[in-house]
Amino acid sequence: TFPDSLLCLTFHSYSYCIFQIYCMHPDCVIQLEKEKCMERMAMDDHSSEPELDCRWMWDNLTCWQPAKIGQVVWMPCPELFEVMSEENDEFGKVSRNCTEAGWSEMFPHYVDVCPFNENGTSPVSDMYYVSVKALYTVGYSTSLVSLTTAMVILCRFRKLHCTRNFIHMNLFVSFILRAISVFIKDGILYAEEDSNHCFIHTVECKSVMVFFHYCVLSNYFWLFIEGLYLFTLLVETFFPEKRYFYWYTIIGWGTPTICVAVWAVLRAHFDNIGCWDINDNAAIWWVIKGPVLASIMINFILFIGIIIILVQKLQSPDIGGNESSIYLRLARSTLLLIPLFGIHYTVFAFTPEDVSKRERLVFELGLGSFQGFVVAVLYCFLNGEVQSEIKRKWRSWTVNRYFAGDIKRRHPSLASSGVNGGTQLSILSKSSSQIRMSSLQAETPAT
Repeated sequence: TFPDSLLCLTFHSYSYCIFQIYCMHPDCVIQLEKEKCMERMAMDDHSSEPELDCRWMWDNLTCWQPAKIGQVVWMPCPELFEVMSEENDEFGKVSRNCTEAGWSEMFPHYVDVCPFNENGTSPVSDMYYVSVKALYTVGYSTSLVSLTTAMVILCRFRKLHCTRNFIHMNLFVSFILRAISVFIKDGILYAEEDSNHCFIHTVECKSVMVFFHYCVLSNYFWLFIEGLYLFTLLVETFFPEKRYFYWYTIIGWGTPTICVAVWAVLRAHFDNIGCWDINDNAAIWWVIKGPVLASIMINFILFIGIIIILVQKLQSPDIGGNESSIYLRLARSTLLLIPLFGIHYTVFAFTPEDVSKRERLVFELGLGSFQGFVVAVLYCFLNGEVQSEIKRKWRSWTVNRYFAGDIKRRHPSLASSGVNGGTQLSILSKSSSQIRMSSLQAETPAT
């Protein structure tokens, strides 16, 4: 249903662009095409080709390029028809002839070769996209709550503060920012199902898109850092973690800053159309797409390398167990690494944008929105160290609470004074120790 130019070079979590087109009012599509046409006209140097008799023309649907007399210009169906068409509709082309009197009438007409649904998109298609949007909204909400809880746990307990968990915490923050940026973008651009947002050219609107791309790009880089850290940990014998963590932080937050800043400058100078939510200029889009594809590809290579190392370690004679238990451990380790490395992004990473669009939406927007939740569960809530620390703190709290209540009952004078529970417990411990020492001295026979 969606043309390639409107797919914004869709890949990975940038399938949001399909939803952007879906939510557009027909007037919005026409407005964007008109802006692109006007920009091409402004950039064209008429003096360089004075022999062209028919100049640029915008006929309210299609942008016609300049031509010489006698030349026939063929153009595909306008974007509007493709957005409003049914699934698997075939589109033709329309043409105009450049004559001495100017452009001729169009042949064939739009209605003859450009099928469209007069009621807009079909009800089934409407329900499909609404369902996917509801799915990723639930997914990001679930991830946001679970990741925030995981961050509180890792920050609260000092015994969990180590380089490995610091990297996990940065990854959690990137997932949190990613979810927040999606909600902000949807709330500002598509809160109302009309054409208002496509006429927004404000700095605030463009800043939202810059923030959105930065959050998504940072998330991919911290997934890459997770893979790089684990691979280095397995390969390097002596690993200065603190020094490496400094560079990890620069890569994870600094590199996306540079990439998004370059993209924003290029958009402002060469493709300053609308709210920057549509990416038709492939060259500029590669400033963001390139680093993401590179991080996914490198992470996949690191993933394969780690699996090979795990196989070698599990087959070592020092590790007990039969063959079935070894493969079970390997399968478990592999499944744990897939969400941490973002390996599922490789499914559609290098496939053409016009292939399996519906499946891509469900997989990357729907299921991908739950990735933060899965990572929080696997690397925080189910982590043995985290569970042990929580249990230890819980036992300490219950013991202190029990003794504090017991002291209040046995020593009302202490309870009535301003001594707190911790001080009361220490006093009780000291007096108990003194009683035990005097009892031992009394029982010891005189020499």
